[in-house]
Order: sequence, then C-alpha cells, then structure tokens
Amino acid sequence: MSLWVDKYRPRTLDQLHYHKSLSVRLNALAASGDFPHMLLYGPSGAGKKTRIAATLHALFGPGAQKLKIDQRVFMTPTRRKLDVNIVQSNFHIEITPSEVGNYDRVVIQELLKEIAQTQQIDVSARHPFKVVIINEADSLSRDAQAALRRTMEKYMSNMRIILCANSTSRLIAPIKSRCLLVRVASPSEEEMSEVLRYVAGREQFDLPDDAAREIVQDANGNMRKALLVLEALKMQS
Repeated sequence: MSLWVDKYRPRTLDQLHYHKSLSVRLNALAASGDFPHMLLYGPSGAGKKTRIAATLHALFGPGAQKLKIDQRVFMTPTRRKLDVNIVQSNFHIEITPSEVGNYDRVVIQELLKEIAQTQQIDVSARHPFKVVIINEADSLSRDAQAALRRTMEKYMSNMRIILCANSTSRLIAPIKSRCLLVRVASPSEEEMSEVLRYVAGREQFDLPDDAAREIVQDANGNMRKALLVLEALKMQS
C-alpha cells in the first residue's frame, strides 16, 4: 500500500500537471547532447525531486527508476565510521550528505571521486555520464562545497551533478556559476486543486470544491502536504 503522494507521482515530464514550460525546457535539455550541471531550487513540496526523477527518465529511460537503496560506510581522517544511505540506479546516484553533519566533505570527496573514475557501466546508456543528485545542497558545509566545486571542475566528462535546494543563498558563487539554475516555484491554488481533483478521480470519489479549497489553503503551496491531507481526510470519511 503506497501513499497517494507516491502512487500518483508523475514519472515523466509530460505527466506533470503544472509548470508546463519548465517541463518543455527540461525535456529539451535531456534531448540535447549537452546536458549541464543543474541546481533546482524552490520551496518544500513544490515538486523539485519529482522533476529531477522525471528528467532522469527523459535522459536514460525507465531504467533510471529501478532503484535500490544501499548503505555505504565512509571513514573520516580520524578513523570514525560514517553510515550513509545511497539511492541509486544504473544511471544515477542520490545522496543527502547533510545527514552526516560536518563530515559531509568526506562523503562528497570520496563518493564523487569514485564515480568520476568509473565509466558509465551500462553500455546501452543514451548518455556517457552518470548523474549525481545531491539533496539539501543548501545545508552543505563550506568545506563540502569547496570539495564539490573542485570535483565539478575536474570531472565534467563522465559525471553530471544535480543539486536540490530550498534556496540558493547559502551556496558559494563558484558552484552556482557552474550550474544551470532552475527555480521550481510553488504551484498556484488552481494548479493544486487540479491535482487534487485528478487524484480524487483516480480514486473514484467526488471532491467538493470547498473541501479542495480548504486543503489547498492549508497546504500553502506544498503539494506533498495537500495530497497527504486529502488522503487522511478520505480515510476518516
């Protein structure tokens, strides 16, 4: 039993209900031979991770959504062990370095170096590079950002970085200048209502307009929260 927020998560850019012009732009980038490092930023629940996953689908096909979760152990210079969860497919790897606090530099350095030195494993891949998604990039320490900057300079040929952040203000200028900045704004109230009506239709129940309006106003631009509230209310009814 998956939550509706996961069950009805769009898998491709064409399935996304809002910010259509952004989907067209991301599709065009994925189809071009020159995919850049990217920084997607915007408020929580606006759909940044959904758009990143859909962009990976556009780049590599459905294989990018066959995910496995691994736990990796990294060693700090003082021989302390760091356990980090890594989500990956054959085409990409996703990490949240802020989970290890001030040791995030160790994770960034070790992991990116390792990926950069191994070629794309899947010979049938449409692109010769692997994508590294870094969540909560705006929580990275200055040391980790410096390490990331050096890696981005050195290993562009077989690796692309996609950073996901709520804001760009805490990221150093050299990282921002090496990325295509993509703002994912909160959906409008009408766009959120449209998604709620779509999910209600798929679940075969009527959603009154005033109920949709209340959920949307309470969620305040956070689509994830709106869908969780919709499901909770339906379960209670």
